[in-house]
Amino acid sequence: MITYLLTFSAVVIGVIIAFFAKDRRQWNIKLLLSFSGSFLLALTLFELLPEVYQHLEPKLTGLYIMCGILLQLVLELFSKGAEHGHVHIHKHETEFPWLLFISLCIHSFLEGFSIHDHNDMVYGILVHKIPIATIISMFLFQSNYNKKQIAAFLFIFACMTPLGTLIGHTWEALTAYSQIINAFVIGIFFHISTTILFESAEGHKFNLSKFISIVLGVAVAYMI
Repeated sequence: MITYLLTFSAVVIGVIIAFFAKDRRQWNIKLLLSFSGSFLLALTLFELLPEVYQHLEPKLTGLYIMCGILLQLVLELFSKGAEHGHVHIHKHETEFPWLLFISLCIHSFLEGFSIHDHNDMVYGILVHKIPIATIISMFLFQSNYNKKQIAAFLFIFACMTPLGTLIGHTWEALTAYSQIINAFVIGIFFHISTTILFESAEGHKFNLSKFISIVLGVAVAYMI
């Protein structure tokens, strides 16, 4: 039960931060994104990757991971990169962003499968979702969308990762394919985390605070 609550609470925490943050401090968000990107990448390397290669044929594993990367690229055609902190919502738009909503829900649902046999991954997803949920919530609160639609968006978004974990635990038909699904999720995590890390360097200049946050993310993931 704690696993489901943690992934759900990540979005709740993000919404609360967005609600009380009157002034958007980009450097704080970017530091948290840098930490979350390195933390998620390190946990994927430490937890998911070794076991997937242990259970699947190596070349096929690489193919599944690449397919996961390609799947995330397709999702980002519709989300415009919201999974790693890019939200393109115009304040004066009134038409609900269904493509963004559907893409984020698919991404969140799939990442829930990685928690099935890897409880430590829940912390990676928790840390990953808090800044993303914060950024998405900030833009939604500043938009002209219907408040009930915004509330439904955020609630369903919060439920998708726990739902993916629940199905991974209970749907026996997927048991035989659990490692293949994990390989796809690894590809998704690779794309998301590396994009965050590459984008954290503004103008390719060295930034000590971001470098420290990245190293700290790796160190914390290693000690878990």
